Amino acid sequence: MSLLALHDVHVRFNTAGGVVRAVDGVSLELAVGETLGLVGESGCGKSTLGKAIMKLVPIADGEIVVDGVDIAPLGREQLAEMRRKVQMIFQDPYGSLNPRSTVGRSVAQPLVIAGWKPDATAQRVETLLGWVGLPSDAKQRYPHEFSGGQRQRIGIARALALNPKLIICDEPVSALDVSVRAQVINLLEDLKSQFGVSYLFISHDLSVVEHIADRVAVMYLGTLVEVGGRDQIWRNPQHPYTKALLAAAPIADPKAARARQRTVLQGELPSPIDPPTGCPFHSRCPIAQDRCKLDRPVLRPVAGGAQAACHFI
Repeated sequence: MSLLALHDVHVRFNTAGGVVRAVDGVSLELAVGETLGLVGESGCGKSTLGKAIMKLVPIADGEIVVDGVDIAPLGREQLAEMRRKVQMIFQDPYGSLNPRSTVGRSVAQPLVIAGWKPDATAQRVETLLGWVGLPSDAKQRYPHEFSGGQRQRIGIARALALNPKLIICDEPVSALDVSVRAQVINLLEDLKSQFGVSYLFISHDLSVVEHIADRVAVMYLGTLVEVGGRDQIWRNPQHPYTKALLAAAPIADPKAARARQRTVLQGELPSPIDPPTGCPFHSRCPIAQDRCKLDRPVLRPVAGGAQAACHFI
């Protein structure tokens, strides 16, 4: 059984300009102990999908199943129990912490809500800070006294407080310097090995996803266009959008950068208020044909064991 299963999930927002189709029919599974990278341009719906899994935004249609339980009908007490299993690490490590609370109080908050006794809570906080590489006296200090990387470690400690099975990492290193990113990614990998936690790792930085993910799902305009193993996606991408994302990603080796095939995206990301008919990518696709304007492709098996949504693969 999958730890997380999404079945035709839709998220819509009503705005003055119309209905925003932020997530437009996503089906996806994540296994126990797996890291699934979710990638795509800004505005494609990645973070909205992560918040929907936490039930921070409502879904308009579909089903989200966490550890075998459909979260849609959950009441307050049942939802609190679900959130012990699923936690979130946010993009902004400072904005996600209360500046008026000490680090100790911030990390302890999930434990207090869960009804832990004070002595057990204090001991757990010290253990959590040790796991993420922070000294025990950090609990007495305030978020502004720490660097960005240290603040993200505090956020990770808080996410681990109740031994979750799944952590949704929403762009967790995008606000950090390159050297600090590597430290946080290595920390996440060490914690995964130690505790068997699963990650949904949301990022637009393909170099980070390549390092940490077991599988990768590529999202475009609220839909998935390709899903496959990390090596499959990087060595033999199938969908034109995936190829374009990889072509735009920086490569340290100049020889490899010159040798790789270029797929250049045309135009801008369409509005989710008025998405293209047929294939959502056809207005920017270098291989689009008339059929693409009329028929929306679905994910289907392609070479190498991946799945891609394209009529001409």
